[in-house]
Amino acid sequence: MLDSRCSPLLERLRNSFSEEALIRARLRIEILYFIALSREKAVKELPQVTPAQEKTLMGILKGFKTTEAQKIKEIEEVTRHDVKAVEYELKDRLEKEPALRAHTAFLHFGLTSEDVNNLAYGILVHDALCGLIVPNIEDLLSRLMSLAMSLNDAPLLSLTHGQPATPTTMGKELRVFASRLERQLGMLRGFRMQGKLGGAVGTLSAHRVAYPRVDWEGFRQRFVSGLGLIPLEYTTQINPHDDLAELSHLMIRINTILLDMSRDLWLYISRGIFRQKVIAGEVGSSTMPHKINPIDFENAEGNLGLSTALFTHFAEKLPVSRLQRDLSDSTVQRSLGVAFGYHVLAVQAHGGGLSKLTLNAKAANSELQAHPEVWSEAIQTVLRKHGVKGAYEKLKTLTRGEKVTWEGMRSFVRGLAIDTADKQALIKLLKKGE
Repeated sequence: MLDSRCSPLLERLRNSFSEEALIRARLRIEILYFIALSREKAVKELPQVTPAQEKTLMGILKGFKTTEAQKIKEIEEVTRHDVKAVEYELKDRLEKEPALRAHTAFLHFGLTSEDVNNLAYGILVHDALCGLIVPNIEDLLSRLMSLAMSLNDAPLLSLTHGQPATPTTMGKELRVFASRLERQLGMLRGFRMQGKLGGAVGTLSAHRVAYPRVDWEGFRQRFVSGLGLIPLEYTTQINPHDDLAELSHLMIRINTILLDMSRDLWLYISRGIFRQKVIAGEVGSSTMPHKINPIDFENAEGNLGLSTALFTHFAEKLPVSRLQRDLSDSTVQRSLGVAFGYHVLAVQAHGGGLSKLTLNAKAANSELQAHPEVWSEAIQTVLRKHGVKGAYEKLKTLTRGEKVTWEGMRSFVRGLAIDTADKQALIKLLKKGE
């Protein structure tokens, strides 16, 4: 669970996904809807809200505190309905305003609770993405790119199938993860939640019966777009949650890239390619004093698993609802913050882990020097260039399953009937590798 040990790291996320944040967002939707409704000339029974009245209404939001949220929760204990509790509290507040008390019937006018809830979640998700999730990934990407650039030319023995393979560089390997993250980050930056406003079953029927001359489709378009959301035209009672499924799949891909990176960095540390900075006072093991464990990447891996498990459930569950609606989506959505919370912890762990890494060039070079056979790909490719028959097979006979020396590799090259310049280039490459 996201317990007290993690709470300082997740304080910003509470502004988007706490119960208090959700209540405040519902209140915001109800107030903005009331104001927008008052601007429809055909809705004659509701005079247009004046600037002074709008200031009063928005002041309710501005002055919203934990005590107001608690009061609404107390009303909910009676109503057993979260959105109705917000409506009742807002109605009570407006009845204390002489210029507004006669028009409280237009609060929540023609709406179903899902109209308010889905729009509230939409703005909360955008707030979390813009205020925390995207900046966190951007910061991690910046750290990763900085490390990659500093290690651009750092030689590294690659392993494919866990076996020594063609040499690479640590900078390039880190850039692989940076490039993957950057692509997903671009899609995350452009992501927008959808918004449903259509009454009981998405038809705006009650609105039309009350005010047939109002262009309710246009009203919906303006209101939902004004919240920064994409208006949905055809829905049941609920937002079908394809937006949350899309977002969940995006987060799953980001988590998967980070998980892949966690495991690779863990293995580089295990091989001794990366050293970790010694932090004064830090203990690696309760019994083995020498240990400096890669706990940041291990913690990241665990949190990524939990985050992905929840996002997977969201993607599979939320877009499925019986007929015009059932309530199973409501309780599931309340865990959105938990999924993002585990993701945030993982990203922060990654950042901490990257900041502790220094390349052990001696260990990296030692690994390469122990495996001269890994240059066989380059040699056989040059042979193919010159049309040497059985180029691959010649190198296979020389190297596969054999203990090869650097001098043995150079001797093989010297005996090749190829262009002198290419032969000298290969010998130079082998000397550099050694």
